[in-house]
Amino acid sequence: MVRYKNIKIFTGNANPQLASEITEYLGMELSRSTVSTFSDGEIRVNIGESVRGADCYIIQPICSPVNNNLMELLIMTDALLRASAKRITAVMPYYGYARQDRKSKSREPITAKLVANLLVQAGVNRVLTVDLHAGQIQGFFDIPVDHLLTINLQSDHYKSKFSTFDDIVVVSPDVGSVTRAGRLAEKLEAPLAIIDKRRPEPNVAEIMNIIGDIQGKKAIMVDDLIDTAGTITQGASELIKMGATEVYACCSHAILSGPAIELLKASVLKELLITNTIPLPEKKQLEKITIISIAPLIGEPIIRVHEDISISKLFV
Repeated sequence: MVRYKNIKIFTGNANPQLASEITEYLGMELSRSTVSTFSDGEIRVNIGESVRGADCYIIQPICSPVNNNLMELLIMTDALLRASAKRITAVMPYYGYARQDRKSKSREPITAKLVANLLVQAGVNRVLTVDLHAGQIQGFFDIPVDHLLTINLQSDHYKSKFSTFDDIVVVSPDVGSVTRAGRLAEKLEAPLAIIDKRRPEPNVAEIMNIIGDIQGKKAIMVDDLIDTAGTITQGASELIKMGATEVYACCSHAILSGPAIELLKASVLKELLITNTIPLPEKKQLEKITIISIAPLIGEPIIRVHEDISISKLFV
């Protein structure tokens, strides 16, 4: 096994399977720790080995149960800090609380900034995350943030799936995802279309119009996350009505809460491509859902950061 000097990789309870895949990619073993609870529900953390002077990485997406997983990350950070770790990097494949990244109306919080403050205050020295809901969240931190993208993994999947892209159109499900969809369209050398969507309230979407040529084409919808799946399934139906022959979809973070699984089952989607930033329970795994691992995407920058090597080539 390849060993790297003085590096420790820990995981909370959010996504231990991904943590195992990352350490396997690196040729390492997970460092020893126990994250449990007291009888009243308080989180109890025990670090099972010395971390004095070590470069420590905590792999912990802030997914459901969101509050528990966030507190696990904060408490593990505090434990490592008090055990004299040299550097603590929060590896957050999914950055929870990111959807409130600005005040859209009076008396709203900015939870993305609040979480950033909590992480820095707890003692995190660096953040490594994947496909932020809004890129400007990087600016909420006064510490380095490495923002990784799954675009290459997604484009590689579709390049192996389709022999030609002459009849492919990449579709953004809303204006906010245009940049993300545009990147995939560029990778696939395919045209871009945009769904004009209104959201009267959270988790409720109304489709007003579709901008772009989708007639007679296979459509690939791109988003950063899918929560209740209302937007993606409704969008797929509209695309078929407007002349698309088939509809595919991809996202980085498959939250899939509430009615999501039932909506996906009944939808016209041919395939939903997701990553394992968030663990998908077996009961939610459908035949039309394809999961790709981000272990190499995260493993490579961990080593580059540890060895003080530039990671800019990973963003090409």
